[in-house]
Amino acid sequence: MKSNHHRNRKNIGVILISCFISLVAFVNQAHAQAEVEAWGNIEGIRSHGQLFELGSNLTVVQKNKPHIVVTGREKQKPHFKRDGDNQIVASNIDSLFFTETVTDLSTGKIKVDLSLSAHSDIADSGVYFSINLPSDFYNDTQFHFTGNSDGALKNFASVLNNNYVDVKADGIEFSSKNRQLKIGFEYAAAVTLKKDTVEGKAGLQLLIALNKDGFKNGETTQNIFTIKTSGEVDKEPVKLSINTSTQGRSFDGLGGNFRLQNPKGDPQVIDYCLDNLRVAWARVELPWRFWQPNLNVNPTLTADSGKLHPAVKNAMVMAHRLDSMGIPIILSAWFPPTWAAAGKVNFRPVNGVWGNPLNYNNIDAIYKSIADYILYIKKKYGVEPKLFSFNESDLGINVRLTGQQHDDFIKGCGAYFAARGLKTKMLLGDNSDATTYKFIYPALNDSAARPYIGAISFHSWRGWDTPTLEKWADAAQRMKLPLIVGEGSTDAAAFSYPDIFQEPAYALNEINLYTRLLAICQPVSILQWQLTSDYSPLIGGGIFGNNDPLHPGQRFWNLKQLSITPKGLFSMPITSDKSNVTCAAMGDNARGVYAVHLVNNGSSRKAILTGLPSKIKSLKIYSTSKDLNFKDGGSVDVVGGTAEFKMPAACYVTLISE
Repeated sequence: MKSNHHRNRKNIGVILISCFISLVAFVNQAHAQAEVEAWGNIEGIRSHGQLFELGSNLTVVQKNKPHIVVTGREKQKPHFKRDGDNQIVASNIDSLFFTETVTDLSTGKIKVDLSLSAHSDIADSGVYFSINLPSDFYNDTQFHFTGNSDGALKNFASVLNNNYVDVKADGIEFSSKNRQLKIGFEYAAAVTLKKDTVEGKAGLQLLIALNKDGFKNGETTQNIFTIKTSGEVDKEPVKLSINTSTQGRSFDGLGGNFRLQNPKGDPQVIDYCLDNLRVAWARVELPWRFWQPNLNVNPTLTADSGKLHPAVKNAMVMAHRLDSMGIPIILSAWFPPTWAAAGKVNFRPVNGVWGNPLNYNNIDAIYKSIADYILYIKKKYGVEPKLFSFNESDLGINVRLTGQQHDDFIKGCGAYFAARGLKTKMLLGDNSDATTYKFIYPALNDSAARPYIGAISFHSWRGWDTPTLEKWADAAQRMKLPLIVGEGSTDAAAFSYPDIFQEPAYALNEINLYTRLLAICQPVSILQWQLTSDYSPLIGGGIFGNNDPLHPGQRFWNLKQLSITPKGLFSMPITSDKSNVTCAAMGDNARGVYAVHLVNNGSSRKAILTGLPSKIKSLKIYSTSKDLNFKDGGSVDVVGGTAEFKMPAACYVTLISE
């Protein structure tokens, strides 16, 4: 996203190697339970497959003014790595540097070692290990402190009776009807326990002081916490119901981004992905600043004279390769040439603002330059992209537009394309996130723009709540156009701490998001960012400094499983009676073909799927988890429209009619 034959025999060998590596990893991480974000927040502890939520962070509170800073997504620049059963995060909040090591000890039990070091004086600030306990611990919970001299606080009491501030203790224990939590401190600390009702929540916030009085430059502190969670594991069968009488928008299948950035690492990943995945849509770059760096030099004449910039030629060859496989192409531009940008081209944000507006003095030349590129690859390589966009122009990565300017560009450039005989349409949006949906509204409401728009697109980095995603589904429905997730994944900064890509929690969260996108947005495709060495779904091969043989990881197997969805199935409603089982369904009643995607974020359990057509007699079942690599589970019988099957714990499951 950011500016950031012998082949089959070879692939089989790679898969065998990957199986061996996965087995070694499983042995070494037999007790892996904690789910830790790359910035250090502990999301929960998994026990028997079920995630018991925790919600920790490091919190800095300035006493002389109401200012609180916490660790979180895109708030710091952390480094993450795994070493056996240890997940290690090194980061900083301003001049307070910390290292957090989370160690899996046994089922449901972890150790958290927090070491802090001040790189300058930090006055009047308190630093806390904060845990936001979920609603499980609100109404009926009893708790008590350990290591406290006050006898009353040693006894179990209701958490709702009072707020407790600065209680000296070496531990705290909670007990509710369905869950228990025990936290021990190696060094006694001041503890604050209070009700957390912000934004309508019903939970508890636990603040364990690491330092209450600020730091002197060079001062350090440390505490070690042992956290044990247990409780009722939900193993009740999940009931799923599909409604095949309603057909929504069609799904072509998994897509991919192929923006070339690493000449050494990209080819091996691209080859492997194209050999082993059914790629339904592809997005490539128009290296615009290299195509026409000089306003007064005709880029087509330069290309015809054999003087194409290598980046331009490689991008064209990539587009040709994909097109020759029958894959529709989206062409996107990142950096503009200097003459097309207003002001000095910004390769990084300036005062928090990304990118450059277009130079509207040269707007006709801008239309011509882009059209010349498309006409050239059409003539030279036989490629005519289906769609064109500026990447993330709502944010400015790297052309920055307002919503109205986006509308105007669609009309101006779209009309220019049509006048020159191009079939390429404009992509509405191609937004950086789902949250910026208002950016598309001017064009959405402009009937003059409609003839030039071929599809709508957003990127899935942020904005995962259902109401936000429904905005995009509604826009596609209103315009009767395909919706494309132009960049699919969950963490735009993950390239800077790439070990996170191998974490089972990351893989499960990513495919869980995709399943929700299928159900809510009904996209024609989700284009993985990327199917290159950038954010690679493969491991090794020198990528991110890992010199193991190139092999697939859990994220790749998830993509493989999604990619086997038959092309052209229509979204169908499906429900689950368990909140931690995400589901999406699609089918084609005329063809009698159906597919169901499920993400079980809980324990191993039985599933009962009802509502299948009576003519369906069996389903093929596939499963991917940290221990299962696209496992073919054989056939599941369907009797009277009902199928019963087993879902492994913390697993992605796909069923396809036979």
